[in-house]
Amino acid sequence: MRDLKQTGFADRLSTQAEAKKALLAKFKPKAAAPDPEFDQLAAKRAAEKEAIRQQHEAAKAELRREKEVVQQQVVEAKRMTEEEQEEARRTERRERKAAVKAEQRNRRADKKSQRGR
Repeated sequence: MRDLKQTGFADRLSTQAEAKKALLAKFKPKAAAPDPEFDQLAAKRAAEKEAIRQQHEAAKAELRREKEVVQQQVVEAKRMTEEEQEEARRTERRERKAAVKAEQRNRRADKKSQRGR
């Protein structure tokens, strides 16, 4: 092909070198300008984190309270069950004693009635 711009070999090499430098310059890190709202954003994020932490703590405290209430209900139910069982034992014992006394009375009455004949 014919060279329309009439550049020499040296010109093409220098153009290539400049293009390569420009391409490499894209990948170099640039100096970052500090964001003026960076401190405000950091404070805002910290406040949001604190609010979330407090919400989590409140939720955990509520769960603990609910567990304590359930546990107290279980303990109360057990105590009531134990009291009911104890009352049933007492009632059964009273009935047995009453039955034994009635049997003894009947035996005494039978003995007296046999003597008197």
